Parts: sequence; C-alpha cells; structure tokens
Amino acid sequence: MALYHYQAFGKDGKKVSGSIDASSEIAVKEQLQKKGMYPIKINKATGAKKGWWQYLTEKGVTPKELILFTKQLAVLLKSGVPLLQAFELLSEQFTGRLASVIVSIKDDLKEGRALADAMSDYPKIFDNIYVQLVRAGEASGKLEVILVRLDHFLERQQEIKRRVRSATMMPMIQMVVSVAVVGIMMLKVVPQMSENFASQGRTLPTLTNVVLAISAFFQHYWLLLLIGAIIVIALYGYWSATPSGKLRIDQIKLRLPMVKYFAKTNAVVQFSSTLGMLIESGVNLAEALDIVVNIIDNKVLAEALDAARDNIVKQGKIAQYLKQTNIFPPIAIYLIKTGEESGNLDSMLLTVARNYEEDLSELIDSMTAKLGPALLIIMALVVGAIVMAIAVPMMDFSHISEGGF
Repeated sequence: MALYHYQAFGKDGKKVSGSIDASSEIAVKEQLQKKGMYPIKINKATGAKKGWWQYLTEKGVTPKELILFTKQLAVLLKSGVPLLQAFELLSEQFTGRLASVIVSIKDDLKEGRALADAMSDYPKIFDNIYVQLVRAGEASGKLEVILVRLDHFLERQQEIKRRVRSATMMPMIQMVVSVAVVGIMMLKVVPQMSENFASQGRTLPTLTNVVLAISAFFQHYWLLLLIGAIIVIALYGYWSATPSGKLRIDQIKLRLPMVKYFAKTNAVVQFSSTLGMLIESGVNLAEALDIVVNIIDNKVLAEALDAARDNIVKQGKIAQYLKQTNIFPPIAIYLIKTGEESGNLDSMLLTVARNYEEDLSELIDSMTAKLGPALLIIMALVVGAIVMAIAVPMMDFSHISEGGF
C-alpha cells in the first residue's frame, strides 16, 4: 500500500484534489470512480516537500470535518471495528488534507506507533487536549468512550463559537453601513451644502459649524487618517499577540462594565469543561493543569493557575486558588470545593460548566437583542444630527428669502 495524490472532477463538475492509500494507480482510479469522480491526475507520494504554492492553496481541516471524523471513529470503535481497520474505512470517507492525514496516521499504526503519538505530529489539526484525551483513552482501554466525550466537547465549543459569530454579525454589518453612510454624507453631501452656505454669507448655527468643521477636517486629512488607522491596527495586532499584550487585554476585559461578565463567564465555562473532562477521562491533575494553562483564553486565569500549579498538585485542591482570581462566582467556587471534599471534582466541574454554559447562551442572546437596536439608535442620532445641521440653516434662509419678497 502507498499514498497517492490525485486531482479529479467531482459529481458536480468541480475540480477536487486529495490523497488515497492504495496498492496502485489502477486501484486509485477504481476508488475514485466508485465515488463518482473522474480522475485527471494521479501521482505517487514521494515524501518531497511541498512547494509554497501548494501550502497556500491547500485547504485546512475545518472544525466540522474534525467533529465528523471524531464521531465516525467513535462509532466504528464502539461497533467492534479494530482501530487500524477503522482508519482504513475513514480514509475513504474524507478528501483533501484530512484524508492524507488519516492515511499517514494509518501507516504509523501499522508500524506499531500509538494513535496519540501519531496525532501529535499534526498539532494544527489535533490540539494538545485532543491528543492527551486520546492518550488517556488508549491507556485506559476506553478510547471509544473518550472519543464520544471529545465529540460532545468539540460540538459544544463549536456551538458557542457559532452563537458568538451570529450575535456579532448583524451589529458588525450595521456598524459598517453606519460608517459608510456617515462617510458619504461628510465627504460628499456636507461639502456641497457648505458652498451654498458660504455664498449666503450669514451666521450659521453652532451644530452646523461643528459638522462643517468635521467635514473639512476629513476632506483634508482623510489619507493621513487612513494611514494612521492602518498603523494603529497593525501595532495593536502585534502587541495583542505578545504575552504582555494578551494579559493586559484580558485585564481590561475583566474591568469593562459591558464586557467583564461575558469574559468571566466564558473563562469559567472553558476552564471547568476542559479540566472536568480531562480528569474524568483519567488524565492526572498535574498534566490536566498543564493542558488547561496552555489552551485557556483568559491569561489572567492562566497565569494564576500556572503560579499556583505546584501547590494545587501537592494539596489536590484548586477552589481556594480560583477564588483568588476574582473570576469565578461564589456559587461556582462552592460547587468546586464540594467536589474536592467529596472526591467528585470532575463531575462538579462539568456541572459548573453546563450551568454557566446556559448562562453564556442566554447572555449571547440578550446581547444580540440589545446591541442591534443600540447601534441603530446611535446611527439615527449621528445621521439625524448631520441632517439637522444641514436642514436648519436651509429653512432659515428660505424664511428670510420669503420675507424679502
């Protein structure tokens, strides 16, 4: 068996590419034709490095594909299919990058390598928590059970991300439209009216003078403003990627009135669900904390856990250190402490995660319901102010003209 890269036309007539593990080119053609695909190019993988263009054009593995792979692997193992045979079956179900990865892992399994070690070669697809859970499943002989838990975990993560995206999509569209409308009025409409007002030679209201001044400023310095905005965004992107920048941003998030509750709740859900699932799956507390510290988004919580890690491992207690972060609410601290005392830390952590995940979903829905109308009101006020600044002097001039006759 060898790995072959192919290009083919799919059922919809679109050109697709991928990899297949087969004994020969003829076998590759047969497999593609069974899938309703017409092969146009087949090459045996030589192990040579890919060119820069291949790296740019090659599609990555989407979260949806990873969830589907995890689900199908769990189903096959629960049905009694041996691990190697399961990967052989899965290699025929996927295309593109994931298919080639599955084939490579299958070859590693044939050589006697552990599944977790083979997956660790692809950190951009299988992150640290995925690999560690698979390793725990292999060690305990309950890999299919671990994969089911991992599938549920990935689905919940994806659902939260989807809800956040959907919650922010409409406000972002409204914001872009608002900026575009105000920009057109300030750069096109207001300057034309400014010439009319200047020809009248009359005193203008304060609001009109302010709007005209802002419009003139944008007209003369729009290029500098654009360059300045690009520089600021670039510097912010660089700074926010540094450890100190990430920490500072998270500290600010935990203080902003409208953001801190969302940031705290998200940190509680991410920490509790991750650590609870790791401990429940048989990962010891020290390794579980290392994983959580490396993957948790909130750097304030991550640094606090990292600093207290040795004491937590020695004492086997974590609630008192979570309390010191001022992120976890008292109820969550109480439940986690109860779990420590009763020896059910994993189940209590998962209970906390479920409860606050529901709160997070309700918070996202509430923010969506409030943010859209708030932006519309702000847009209406800004546009209304510009319209008033133009309309009021025009009405005054028209009254004066009528009185002159």
